[in-house]
Amino acid sequence: MKSRPASSFSVSIALLSAALFGAATPASKALLSDLSAFQLAGLLYLGAAAGVLIVLMRKRSWRPPWRMDRRNRNLLLGAIGFGGVSGPVLLLLGLQLASAASVSMWLNLEMVATAVLGRIFFHDHLGRFGWLGVAGIVLSGALLSAGEGMAGVWAGLLVAGACVSWGLDNHFTALIDGITPSQSTFWKGIVAGSVNLLIGLFLHSYDASAVVTIGALVVGVLSYGASITLYISAAQGLGATRAQMFFASAPFFGVALSAIALGESISTVQIVSACILAISLTVLFRDQHHHMHVHPETTHEHSHRHDDDHHTHEHLDLPASTRHSHWHEHETMEHAHPHWPDLHHRHKHG
Repeated sequence: MKSRPASSFSVSIALLSAALFGAATPASKALLSDLSAFQLAGLLYLGAAAGVLIVLMRKRSWRPPWRMDRRNRNLLLGAIGFGGVSGPVLLLLGLQLASAASVSMWLNLEMVATAVLGRIFFHDHLGRFGWLGVAGIVLSGALLSAGEGMAGVWAGLLVAGACVSWGLDNHFTALIDGITPSQSTFWKGIVAGSVNLLIGLFLHSYDASAVVTIGALVVGVLSYGASITLYISAAQGLGATRAQMFFASAPFFGVALSAIALGESISTVQIVSACILAISLTVLFRDQHHHMHVHPETTHEHSHRHDDDHHTHEHLDLPASTRHSHWHEHETMEHAHPHWPDLHHRHKHG
């Protein structure tokens, strides 16, 4: 069986998503001098919603959650609660206590949370290379916490909480097939952003200037709206755990920008942690598996191509290599090939 052409596309957009998200940490550190954590979290996600709304209007792609089936609607609600409400607030509270560079590196714990939650609850397969990679990322985070002192401990716990929230969010969004990634990002942004902003306005007075407010919205458009949409697409093509593997490069972008834009120094501990992370990601990349598996009959919508051996319906005027999205049916299929736990490979393993 030939390799999946979707993989290179999914890897590329996962890395672009990581670069955009990595830039959010140093940018948020600067914005927190004028905004509370709840206020900034709300503006970031409202910016994300505004960014993808333009895409939805241009493509005339609109599917409100109340038209989804119960399963997908519950997945979206879980993604909003964990990924849109609790995750960003916990991250920003941790960012108030520690340097942007260290917080950027701690975000690697999201990979650990996604992998462990995936193995326990979401039928993600992890082999020996996968667990070795996870162990390396945990070691990297522990070294960073030791280098930040007591403030680093509290900050690390807050960021770890954010990573668990986003780990759950990653799996929920990877399983949603009733709406497109842009639609999922819009609803997450508009609901979670409004909730956090309202809480922030209730708890604190709003003293930020128009420039700061617009800046927060722009960061939301790029680092959350565009980044989340790209990540969801990657997760549906690679599975949440493998997409998160590539998304884990985001801290490198965050550390670099923290040094360039904020003038933060890069310590020896951070350099060592970065090396351990790079090795861990390389090991994780090798963790695929191969066996006979069955695809049950199903109907859903997601981005796909027709040269991936999984989509057999025909478009007479569309080349097989063209990526597109629409509702389509899958007949029952049984075959074997190397695969990751993407949208079509959520089968159980003994």
